[in-house]
Amino acid sequence: MNVRRHHISGLALAAAGLLGMGTLSACSTAGAAAGDTDKFDVVASFYPMEFLAERIGGAHVSVTTLTEPGQEPHDLEISARQTAQLQESDAVLYLAGLQPAVDDAVGQSSAGTKIDAAKLTHLEDLGVEDGHDHGGSAEEGSEEGAHLDPHVWLDPVRYAEIAEGVGKAFEKADPEHAADYRKNTAALVEELGGLDTAFAQGLKDTKTKTFFTNHTAFGYLAERYGLTQEAISGLDPESEPSPARIRELQEEAEADGVTTVFYETLVSDKTAKTLASDAGLRTDVLDPLEGITDRSRGDDYLQVMRANLKALQTALGTK
Repeated sequence: MNVRRHHISGLALAAAGLLGMGTLSACSTAGAAAGDTDKFDVVASFYPMEFLAERIGGAHVSVTTLTEPGQEPHDLEISARQTAQLQESDAVLYLAGLQPAVDDAVGQSSAGTKIDAAKLTHLEDLGVEDGHDHGGSAEEGSEEGAHLDPHVWLDPVRYAEIAEGVGKAFEKADPEHAADYRKNTAALVEELGGLDTAFAQGLKDTKTKTFFTNHTAFGYLAERYGLTQEAISGLDPESEPSPARIRELQEEAEADGVTTVFYETLVSDKTAKTLASDAGLRTDVLDPLEGITDRSRGDDYLQVMRANLKALQTALGTK
C-alpha cells in the first residue's frame, strides 16, 4: 500500500548496494516486504511488536520484523537492507530503550508513521541490571540517572494499553480500514484482559511469592501480581554466579520456599543450572517472549504467556 511513499536518500541507496558485498548482519523475516506491497506496510522491531501489528492490522497489513526468530533482540544490528525497509515503510512499530540500534535507525528514517510503544503506557525504573544497556535517560522523561525497564509487554494490562495506542495510530495512518483496526484492537484487548484475569486468579494463593531468574525481564509481571523476582546478580546469562551469590540465593531459597530457577529459550541455561545444582533446586523455562522459536511453549504471545502462568504456578506452589 505504502500510504506515503518516501524518497530514499543517496546514503540509504548506497547502503542498500552493499548487500552484494556480504555486509548483511541480520535479515527480516519477511524479506523485502516493507514498502513493496499494496497493503499497509509495517516494520516491527521484535516479536511483541510484530504480534500487535499482525493482530490489529489483520488482512490489511504486511508486517516485516527486524529481529529474526531465535535472535537475541537486545544485540540486534540493523542491516543495510533493513535500513532501506525502514525508509519505505508506512509505519514503524518499536519499543524505545530496548534495542539501541533500532532507536538509532528509526530516528534517521523517514517512515510515514513512527509508533513508540514506550510512549503508549507508563514505564518504570525497576532497578534493571541485566547486562544490557536499555537506555532510559533524563532526555526520555525519566528521573535523572534512572533506567526504565522496557520489558513492559510481560504485563498484560500495560500491553493492552500499548495495543490500544497502536490501534489508534493505525486508524490515523490508514483511515480507509479504521473500522477494522478498531474491531481487531477491541478483540485483542479483551483477550489480554482475560489473560490478566487468569494470572491474577492463578497466582493469588501460592506457597511462596519469590521466583529466581537469570534475566531481570519479569519486573512488571511480578509487580502486577504481587510477586518478587530475584535475578542472579544481574550477571550476563552466559556467566556463572559467584560463590557468594550462590550462598546468598541458597539461603533465600530456603527462607522463602523457592523451588525453581527459571531460564529462557533464547539464552544459555548454564547459569540457571549451576545455581540449581548447587542449591538443590529445579530448573524450568520462563519465557520473556522476545521471540518465538520451535522451543517456545506455544505459537504466539497468548499461548506462551499461559505456559508461563503454569510454570509459575508449579514453581510457586499454587494452593
